[in-house]
Amino acid sequence: MKTIILASASPRRRELLEGIGLKFRVEPSNYAEARKAHLRPDELARSISLEKAKIVASHHQNALVIAADTFIVFEGKILGKPDTETEARRMLETISGKSHSVITGFTIIDTENNKALSRSVETKVYMKKMTPGEIDDYVKSKEPLDKAGGYAIQGLGSVIVEKIEGDYFNVIGLPLNALAESLKEFGVNIL
Repeated sequence: MKTIILASASPRRRELLEGIGLKFRVEPSNYAEARKAHLRPDELARSISLEKAKIVASHHQNALVIAADTFIVFEGKILGKPDTETEARRMLETISGKSHSVITGFTIIDTENNKALSRSVETKVYMKKMTPGEIDDYVKSKEPLDKAGGYAIQGLGSVIVEKIEGDYFNVIGLPLNALAESLKEFGVNIL
């Protein structure tokens, strides 16, 4: 069996893969993400995940490398990770009471034969209408910082999400169903 490498520093992605029993090691990619304005969001997510995977794959001869990139798309604009409480508050005010898409692109590369597969998955998320006080309290929890769109569906942010259409795990950062199906093409069966 080939070594499987997760090319990500995300603790959430690591937890998701551990949860399905996949044996892997972590080697974060140092890819400096560049937003390519000419690409659609789904294309951009696949492109970034491919670049992340290529960097890690270049250091290994007989491995499967998995990389991913997740972001929020609201009214055609990409919402990244807020760096400050002010940015988090602004993002939450923007998406409050509305829906947005969470797009994750992922890539798998077999370094032995250079076989690569990139896919993207989209999940629609509907947010409750939050009061200014609820937004302030959520921002004070610090959870929104460093989370795409300024919330974490698997944490306290679960109380501000009304419903989703699509893969819940995609919103966390890795669409497990699509990934498991794709891994079959590389001889890895989760079940």
